Amino acid sequence: MHDEKTAPVAKASGGSQTRQRILDAANELFYNHGIRATSADRIIEQVGLTKVTFYRHFRTKSDLVVAYLQQQSAAEQGWIRSTVHDGDPLETARAIAAGIGAASCSPGFRGCAFINAAAEYPDTQDPVRVAVDVHRAWILEFFAEIAAQAGASDVESVAQQLMILRDGAMVNGYLGDSAAVADSLEAGFLSILGPGDDGGR
Repeated sequence: MHDEKTAPVAKASGGSQTRQRILDAANELFYNHGIRATSADRIIEQVGLTKVTFYRHFRTKSDLVVAYLQQQSAAEQGWIRSTVHDGDPLETARAIAAGIGAASCSPGFRGCAFINAAAEYPDTQDPVRVAVDVHRAWILEFFAEIAAQAGASDVESVAQQLMILRDGAMVNGYLGDSAAVADSLEAGFLSILGPGDDGGR
């Protein structure tokens, strides 16, 4: 999910503060307007920097995009970990569904920052796409852990199904009825993770 707020850093150096200001501007502009549609010059203007200062922190725009995605990844991973109910994968799934549902109803929601980035960077060898794939691999591994806790017989298959539901919910939250996302996603998760022979269980 997209995190528009960045935790303050205590006693950050001037260089660290400047770097974070650039990332904050990139976070807003990349997410709201698109990565390729947002030039480095626009970010420089919004932050109020010289080009020399900008490129001292990020040698290329691609470096900035990767840093933006890494920051988003850290935020989303932290949130996902916060949903964990030890020993109760169904409650964890419910918490994830509720969180995605809440995010999709929030002002300015534009879907998943990583799906959006992948659409703009189809080359799987591009550093930006690599950053996307690293994050998605982490989520898939997390879903595999949930599947294993739920007793799935085919953990990999169940993890893939959960990932597809998550992706669909993020897209539908932007394009469809965002108010229905939480309940629909929870129902989908539980239909896969709950008792029964379907879904690789």
